[in-house]
Amino acid sequence: MSKTRKLHLGAFMRPVSIHTGAWRYPGAYPDANFNFAHLKRFAQTLERGKFDAFFMADHLAVLNMPVEALKRSHTVTSFEPFTLLSALAGATEHIGLIATASTTFDEPYHIARRFASLDHISGGRAGWNIVTTSNPDAALNFGLEDHMEHDQRYRRAREFYDVVTGLWDSFADDAFTRDAESGLYFDPERMHVLDHKGEFLSVRGPLNIARPVQGWPVIVQAGSSDPGRQLAAETAELVFAAPANLADGQSLYADIRARMDKIGRPHSHLKILPGAFVVVGDTVEEAQAKRAHLDSLVHYANAIGSLSIALGQDASKFDPDGPLPDITDTNASKSGLERAVNMARRENLTVRQLAQRLGGYSGLAFVGTPSTIADQMQEWLETDGSDGFNVMFPYLPGGLDDFVEKVVPELQRRGIFRHDYEGTTLRENLGLERPAHRFF
Repeated sequence: MSKTRKLHLGAFMRPVSIHTGAWRYPGAYPDANFNFAHLKRFAQTLERGKFDAFFMADHLAVLNMPVEALKRSHTVTSFEPFTLLSALAGATEHIGLIATASTTFDEPYHIARRFASLDHISGGRAGWNIVTTSNPDAALNFGLEDHMEHDQRYRRAREFYDVVTGLWDSFADDAFTRDAESGLYFDPERMHVLDHKGEFLSVRGPLNIARPVQGWPVIVQAGSSDPGRQLAAETAELVFAAPANLADGQSLYADIRARMDKIGRPHSHLKILPGAFVVVGDTVEEAQAKRAHLDSLVHYANAIGSLSIALGQDASKFDPDGPLPDITDTNASKSGLERAVNMARRENLTVRQLAQRLGGYSGLAFVGTPSTIADQMQEWLETDGSDGFNVMFPYLPGGLDDFVEKVVPELQRRGIFRHDYEGTTLRENLGLERPAHRFF
């Protein structure tokens, strides 16, 4: 490994903790997910810890789980991402601001305008997490009776990306002369009309906003299915992956890199950051006790609700103390379904056991001391498992404070994490090139 290679760290902050029991943990803020004063403090703490980005997921419907589970969920309410991140842009100076926006239930012109605006407001710190939206209930909120099929969603997403990036390139970087003496505000020869007509979309353009500070906001992608990996290889600059362990991470890392090789895309154009749930203790035993207590706060109704979401069907009808039955293919997230089924088969879990695991958090977790956590992160970096991590905190504010005050200094001491930001934009801090203008 090159001595100059360093970890990149994002923070998954919507919900502020992905763990169902987080809001009930002693000392946690129960309203942390929907309290701007708290969220501003969290963003400023992350910036003090030199994190690359504040990553905000989004949902276009209340989570499709039974009300007995929903009534116990702290994710039932959250800010609209562009409103929140625009406010946080004024409360921070360096940290990137990544928002999720759907290619299935929104229009490219809307998305292009919002992200261009956020990039200008923040001075070049915006990122777009491209999602196709797996929640079937979202369709009902947008005048549709049925959700678009999985593969069709990804074909639309690929075209959507081309349109949005084309709209960001509506004006050359030097188009706005603002010459008061001659009265010329911009040069019309430096404006491009997209005039796109495709399988799913028809958009004339141009965008009525100057080219973003970064050229394009950073493109983020989180799907792990085969179409998702291909979309990432072709378009993404940051991948929020979900491998269960180092071997899976190395396999995913190699697969996406191989897909990039096939299309002639340099590896330096993309960073892969798996999601990592991190619980910090002064001893390993203390960290494990924190995790165990956190898991104990998950109600079974939430557990079975989480399993239902993962499987794309009502899991409450299954025998809770029997094995997971064969699951027919659904229109839910392919990667989420595969992870749940593989976990049940691999560990011989009953429906109840699988539900409890998913009901808290079942993905990659680092539970230990600052030193043992840094050991694991360093191993992933040095063995091509990742370029860093999208960190998920167990509860707020304590879990976040523990990471910034204890783990970050240990990573810095080892020379694998920055002591200060490298630039002023999210691209610069991630080591990504500013994209060339497509038309000029």
